[in-house]
Amino acid sequence: MLSANDIQSSLTGAWHLMLGKVDGLRLLDLSADGFWNSFFAIVVAVPAMIVGWVGTANAIATADPSLSRFILMLKLAMVDIGIWVLPLLALAAIAPRAGLSGRFVHYVVASNWASAIIAWLTLPAALVHMFLPATDQASQLISLSLFFLSQVFSWRMTTTAIGKGGAMGTAVFAGMFVTSLLVLFALTQLLNIPALGD
Repeated sequence: MLSANDIQSSLTGAWHLMLGKVDGLRLLDLSADGFWNSFFAIVVAVPAMIVGWVGTANAIATADPSLSRFILMLKLAMVDIGIWVLPLLALAAIAPRAGLSGRFVHYVVASNWASAIIAWLTLPAALVHMFLPATDQASQLISLSLFFLSQVFSWRMTTTAIGKGGAMGTAVFAGMFVTSLLVLFALTQLLNIPALGD
């Protein structure tokens, strides 16, 4: 279990990187222990993520009352954890060939803590989605705005943590984004999660 000070330092460091400030790396624990401890960020993010799972499960179950909200929540949780972890495994496989071995730990630690921040930043969209219909224009606008904002922050974090210039940072960001989408589609199909509106 990480101390509150360790968590605060890690979140502050990730936030600096999300703003494009390289000094954020000094606030992160880039040791072997720090690498594994950074996955505690998932625990930090879970309370905010639960709101999204509840809202989506309710919307799906409302369209098809035969489905269990609890089971849907578990499936949605599995999808989100998969989206968090599996692209990192894919990056680990290609990092040596892409010349990223020296910055892989930097990226993973920064990415984990930044993802926790993004989970909380996008919480308002999940709350709006829970209380307003998915087709409501205000709900869609808020969700879309926060999504684009989170992607800008993620791109800045990636470019700064990788530290190999904008082109390489953008390539890694794009690769991770596409991989995340593939994981999303694959797990959604594998777990037989109905799409909203089906």
